[in-house]
Amino acid sequence: MPRILLIDDDEHLAAPLTTYFARFGCTLDSATRPSEGIAKLRAGHYDAAILDVMLPEMDGFELCREIRKESDIPIVMLTARGEVMDRVVGLELGADDYVPKPFEPRELVARVQTILRRQRSAPAAATANAQLRVFDGLSIDLDRRQVTRHGERVELTGTEFDLLALLAGEPGKVFSRDDILNRLRGHEAELFTRAVDIVVSRLRKKLEPLDCIKTLRNAGYALAVAPGESSS
Repeated sequence: MPRILLIDDDEHLAAPLTTYFARFGCTLDSATRPSEGIAKLRAGHYDAAILDVMLPEMDGFELCREIRKESDIPIVMLTARGEVMDRVVGLELGADDYVPKPFEPRELVARVQTILRRQRSAPAAATANAQLRVFDGLSIDLDRRQVTRHGERVELTGTEFDLLALLAGEPGKVFSRDDILNRLRGHEAELFTRAVDIVVSRLRKKLEPLDCIKTLRNAGYALAVAPGESSS
């Protein structure tokens, strides 16, 4: 049963969401303060976290940044409706998705379920017998969802890993921004191409000094790196 942690200072939100998530086979724990939430994340195993933007002690963006220093747990941020910049900032800091307030509980559950399915299943581009992708200086273990650069582990969020795995599934193929949104996110493109650009930018920084994700103007992105040999 997946365990989800909600960090939101609205004390009236946790109880109904806990009941609703239970209907879909998920356990929802809650914390009203960031310090309490961080302590719970460190003490126990959680499959995803839901963060409100407006919080005491620190806002949701700073909290997201703090969590990303220690964990690649999937993060869904709750933002004010219409605040597109909040969603952009959240994605830049490593959030995997966003849900604008006010929201329907079913939508929040659906977003979390989508992220958890992506975490547990091999990327669509991978085949059942090709779980390790090896390139020059880059190794992608699709089964363990691990990436190494020149033998050093690279910590990626779920969305970053899925994007890299998608590109690696067909090296050299150009994926448009719409292709990437449709394959990885699956919901209406309210952030459209900006969301893809943000995730690509984050991924590039983490893979430095490798320069393996190429931009083709007015076309999209492709993985451009020489194949390597597996040591296995």
